[in-house]
Amino acid sequence: MATSEYLRNESSARRAAASLSSDPASPKGSRLGPATAMSATMVVGDVITMLLAFALALALRLSVVPHLGMQLRTYWGRPADVFYLIWFILAYLLVSRRYGLYASVPAVNGYHDLRLVLQGCLTAGLLLCGALYVFHGIEVSRILVTLWVITASVMLGIRRYLWRRARYRKFEQGIELRNVVILGTGQLGYAMARELQDRRRLGCRFVGFISRPGSPLSPEIAPEYVLGGIERIRALTRQHFIDELVLTEFYPTEDAIRLVQDARELDIDVRAIAGYYGDLAMNAPVEYLGIFPVAALHRRRHRAAGLACKRMVDVILSLMALFATAPLLIVIALCIKLESEGPALYVSDRIGKRGRVFPCFKFRTMVRNAEKMKQDVAELNERDGILFKCSNDPRVTRLGRFLRKYSLDELPQFLNVLRGEMSIVGPRPPIATEVEKYDLEHFRRLEVMPGLTGLWQVQARHDPSFAKYIELDTAYVENWSFWLDLKILLRTAGVIVQGTGV
Repeated sequence: MATSEYLRNESSARRAAASLSSDPASPKGSRLGPATAMSATMVVGDVITMLLAFALALALRLSVVPHLGMQLRTYWGRPADVFYLIWFILAYLLVSRRYGLYASVPAVNGYHDLRLVLQGCLTAGLLLCGALYVFHGIEVSRILVTLWVITASVMLGIRRYLWRRARYRKFEQGIELRNVVILGTGQLGYAMARELQDRRRLGCRFVGFISRPGSPLSPEIAPEYVLGGIERIRALTRQHFIDELVLTEFYPTEDAIRLVQDARELDIDVRAIAGYYGDLAMNAPVEYLGIFPVAALHRRRHRAAGLACKRMVDVILSLMALFATAPLLIVIALCIKLESEGPALYVSDRIGKRGRVFPCFKFRTMVRNAEKMKQDVAELNERDGILFKCSNDPRVTRLGRFLRKYSLDELPQFLNVLRGEMSIVGPRPPIATEVEKYDLEHFRRLEVMPGLTGLWQVQARHDPSFAKYIELDTAYVENWSFWLDLKILLRTAGVIVQGTGV
């Protein structure tokens, strides 16, 4: 079998994790995978599109009938009428969610997607008409309502088409793919793996096979592609950031039920070849994973609303920060160039969400050959375990100490936030040499987007304990909420003002 791109491009950090064999404790909370971010983005985009569709419908209404400029309030001008606008938007979002338009595994057929969008708009329009009848909204123009339903249907359909095209381009580039493992090492499992590898538009990255006791090994499957047995599903989920498990062999029903219970704790999706489990998949529609009919045994829940707010805050605050500090950024860059030789920006490869490597931007605070001198200052390390930090690092320049004290060296990382590689709040992105030394439970912190600030920065920034570092980052992943992010942001402001950085 051809080597998958995922296994070819495995980072050194992930390879180190794959060699670990101890089973982790059951993770709690909700993992925030690519499907979660995708759902949040879709919800925000649909809301904005419907608001634009309403503005277009109102403009069309005013242009169709003459002399309506003075009668605008009789068509949608009362404050109470905002209720109907919100009602239609919420109705569409709820109906679309029921139709699976925000599902973790969206429909592969684009025409089916467009049909569901149209059906969702018409259903939401009927619910809006029902609300107007029940609450006697006689002053709201029925023509405007009709135009809104039509413009929303057209604009949402166009948006869905463009979004799908953009998503396909990302899949071709290996971005936002779902990590999929196959339970079954027979001929059907092999055929499924080839389908996932050959059809990138499915949005899946084939990770490997999981075997079950007594399962035959197809001669086409090389042994190195078998990640392990089903009894190691917890460890494998943590090591390879698994999003979905596909059953291509019949697993005894009692064992399948236990597997679904484990999947609920691990927060991964489980699908099986259609027809294997009639009772377990009784209410699940038949889907197609390439050419294979499958049925969902378990779907994880996603916190799309909270993540949508998180991403909006990230974009808005990073734009504001870059715009407000643009003169300061230029001054800092010039001062760095004048003080010492070398580039103003220091770009280092960091390990981000789900093990993805990305270039992290910072202002250079050390001398030019600082990396080569790292071994010479190793004995000055003030942290235990994996981390390295020393307050009197001789490699740091005079200007660099000032920038670090007030965290000004990290201002360029707002560019990483805009690029979608980081968030404003989250665990700090580690370097590959640190991740290579991680124990299995440490990989929990890589399940979310890395951030500029986090719990560790505001609670234990000067604590030398690596265990405390991991404890706080894990606590953030387990208990994440939009409100927790706001609390961390407020506390970060105080830390910056006090100048407690090193």
